[in-house]
Amino acid sequence: MTLAPRLDLRQSQSLVMTPQLQQAIKLLALSNLEIETFIAEEIERNPLLEAGQGDVVKTPERPEAPEPAGADALVTGAVAAEPLDLDYATESHQSDSAADGGGGFDGALGGGAGAGSGEAVDLDSFADTAGSLADHLMAQAGATIDPADMAVAAHLIDQIDEAGYLTANLLDIANRLGVPLVRVQAVLAIVQTFDPTGVGARDLAECIAIQAKEADRYDPCMARLIEHLDLVARGERARLKRICGVDDEDLADMIRELRGYDPKPGCRIGGAPTQAVIPDLFVVKTGSGWAIELNGATLPRVLVNRRYHAELSSGPQDKTAKAWLGDMLASANWLVKALDQRQRTIVKVATEIVKQQEAFFLHGVAHLKPMTLARVADAIEMHESTVSRVTSNKYLSCARGLYELKYFFTSAIQAADGGDAVSAEAVKAGIRALISAEGDKILSDDTLVELLNAKGFDIARRTVAKYREALGIGSSVQRRRARALEGA
Repeated sequence: MTLAPRLDLRQSQSLVMTPQLQQAIKLLALSNLEIETFIAEEIERNPLLEAGQGDVVKTPERPEAPEPAGADALVTGAVAAEPLDLDYATESHQSDSAADGGGGFDGALGGGAGAGSGEAVDLDSFADTAGSLADHLMAQAGATIDPADMAVAAHLIDQIDEAGYLTANLLDIANRLGVPLVRVQAVLAIVQTFDPTGVGARDLAECIAIQAKEADRYDPCMARLIEHLDLVARGERARLKRICGVDDEDLADMIRELRGYDPKPGCRIGGAPTQAVIPDLFVVKTGSGWAIELNGATLPRVLVNRRYHAELSSGPQDKTAKAWLGDMLASANWLVKALDQRQRTIVKVATEIVKQQEAFFLHGVAHLKPMTLARVADAIEMHESTVSRVTSNKYLSCARGLYELKYFFTSAIQAADGGDAVSAEAVKAGIRALISAEGDKILSDDTLVELLNAKGFDIARRTVAKYREALGIGSSVQRRRARALEGA
């Protein structure tokens, strides 16, 4: 065989993803709020794009609402005015927010200043405006600590975490600042008197002791009890009585006092503000079925300004400007089409989820069925990866609450009688209900297995233990000790 260069012609197939296709796939995984940010950036970049009013994509079975009549038509009587007793549960109603259900805020906020003026109530104005824990402590330090010790106080406060605990070693702080250890200890003693009570403690026992001293309950018996918090956690009351030198009644009173103290006092001040989850979809039961809508309040609409494009095209321009204008028009048209396709895809997937999980929306979590991404993808004739992107970072609001779309995809647990499999979430709900109603008779995992089998759940003991731990519920031994402490 001779080695020589040659030319070969081969034919093959390959999938080439254009940048626009990649961007369209990326848009599927974004929530409505993330889409709003993306659109704002595109409008700033492309002069042919402009923001329009929010649009709502509906399910096919839901009829489009008629265009609202103008004021002139209503005055002349050409169009009959809508009745005042409008039924907000009918198909003609669109939801732009969770408050559009007709009765969500009537009693709580209906009498506010915005009720008669037509302005929405600004819920953000009710948010906590308090500063951080460090700011709160520094304000107190400036009023109580000598200016010569403010550097030490500021360093100590800087080492206090958000729960209120001092995370640094005092000797290290003294060496770092070049001051005597006694001086650092003296400043810390002052910081530990600040609000909230218990702040600046180095461990849980010291935090509880500070609060007990503030409440004038730090006697020798309480001090010994605080020193043995591990025995309190294990419920060893007999040893605690011997150590503290008290009887049953006094020990019960001390434990009740101990339970009233805050183990994380710093969490009461500052912290990150709570961010409310805004739903991307609304599901409402109507007379003819289910209405599924995108949240128009968080879904901006973009339009192509073709008049501005015509003005630019009619003016003098060179090849570069003409090519740039053509690229901007193509990009604008593509974005409008991609956003429209994204909305329809989301509604299509959500419609199939509601269809397969209708029992959940009607009767609750106990009727949640096992469902996979592949099952939904096959039903709507889409790829499984597309369904996965659509259900990421998106929330659905219904009469039963707010749920992430991923919540409805659960594994299957075989029924004990050989019937249809049940959802893992339904099993968790059953475990939670049984433990909540156990009363004085604590149920072991083996007993839970028997009770669940009687309800038709074919489940093993290790699975019950796994689900119980996932729910944050302790074992039967832990629950028995906690019950004993509660009855102390």
